[in-house]
Amino acid sequence: MERPVIVIFGAAVLADGRPSPSLRRRIGYGAKAALAWPAAPVLCCGGVGVVGPSEASIIADGLVSRGIAPERLILDEASLDTLQSVVAAARFVRERALEGCVVCSDRYHIPRIRMLLAALGTRSKSGPTAPGLGGTRPYYWAKMHLREALAIPYDLVIVLARRGYFRSLS
Repeated sequence: MERPVIVIFGAAVLADGRPSPSLRRRIGYGAKAALAWPAAPVLCCGGVGVVGPSEASIIADGLVSRGIAPERLILDEASLDTLQSVVAAARFVRERALEGCVVCSDRYHIPRIRMLLAALGTRSKSGPTAPGLGGTRPYYWAKMHLREALAIPYDLVIVLARRGYFRSLS
C-alpha cells in the first residue's frame, strides 16, 4: 500500500491523564508505522472517555515525543468506540482518495477493525504489533479475546445494516 493513512485506535486514559498500558502500546505501534510510511498522514482516534484529555490528543503527544512531525497528525476526538473510529477512518480514506489504512492497535483488536473496514469497502493492512501476548498478562489477553468475540457480530450487524448510511457520511 503506497498511499495509506496510518490509523491509531484509542484506549483508556488514566485518571491522572497518562495513557493506559494499552494506549502506550498502541502509540508505540503507531510510531513504528509512521517511520515505515514517512509520507502517510496519521489519524489519531479517540474522544474523551471517563476522564480527559482525549485519547487522540494523548496519542498525538506520544507520537510527537517520539519524533513524529505534528503536521502529519489528524485528531479524531469525536469517536468514542471502535465502530465510530472505523467509520471515521473509512471516511478519511474516501475523502482523500487514499489506498487504505494501516491499522495500529493490539493484535486481539485488529481482526475486528479490519473486518469492519472491509465491510465499508476500505482496504487495510495490519500495522506493527508485539509478539505473543504483547506485554499483557494471560488473564487480560483472554478477557480481551472474549470481548472481541462478542463485539465482532454486534458491530458487523450494525455496519451491514447501515453500510449505505455510513458511506454517505463523506
